[in-house]
Amino acid sequence: MKFLLVLLLIPLFTIPAFAESQTLTTDQGTLDVKISYEDIKTGELTKLPIEFINPTTQKTQVHIDYRITISESDKILFQTPNLIHTSEGIINGFKFEFPQDGLYNIQVDAEGILFTPIPKESVIFDIAVGEVAAQPSTPIKEEGGGCLIATATYGSELAPQVQMLREIRDNQLMNTESGKSFMSGFNQIYYSFSPTIADMQRESPVFKEIVKAGLTPMLSTLTIMESAETESEVLGLGLSVIALNLGMYIGLPAFGIVKAIQFRKN
Repeated sequence: MKFLLVLLLIPLFTIPAFAESQTLTTDQGTLDVKISYEDIKTGELTKLPIEFINPTTQKTQVHIDYRITISESDKILFQTPNLIHTSEGIINGFKFEFPQDGLYNIQVDAEGILFTPIPKESVIFDIAVGEVAAQPSTPIKEEGGGCLIATATYGSELAPQVQMLREIRDNQLMNTESGKSFMSGFNQIYYSFSPTIADMQRESPVFKEIVKAGLTPMLSTLTIMESAETESEVLGLGLSVIALNLGMYIGLPAFGIVKAIQFRKN
């Protein structure tokens, strides 16, 4: 039962892990922002190139006014004091020293394009450093944290689908003992495959659309969990979600295969 729950509720607990690059769309959709990094070692400066991309042309967008904020557990560790302008649209010289293992949020704000001010648009990258990325073993409270697969699918931490998943996870599941117990087992399984799926989505738009199509029915059923408040309600509605997803992802395909076989025999 626990393994089935892991498979069916994957989007709720997706915590970003190590990847060489991440590309997200700003919350208003004007820009794509790409951040790259290699092996991160605590106590050493890590180069973090950032590129602003025009989503229509998929080319570097020049002349951007931006600001960078880095935080851990809601504590700001670094913030550019003023807006900075990049004429090339690429920030090659930015470096940061991660002080310890942990989950870090890197927020990039864009407030100007081609010398014209715009309302602030933001993306938030989640960077897991050290043992957090390699082998999480305990539940992680993710206030402000992200959903790796869902974020890669919908393009932003601020996408409505990602926010809905985060709220269900934090407000319903993480407030129950059964939810917390589930998290402990889930982390071990999830980290074995999630980075690969997210990387494949970033590299292949076709695969990204396939994942989106596959997630859409699951997201619809998970809205049932929004009304759960007590331990019994979480368990009861959780079992209902499992039953619905088993029917959609296993039952219907199996029924179709059986019918196809019967049709060929006839």
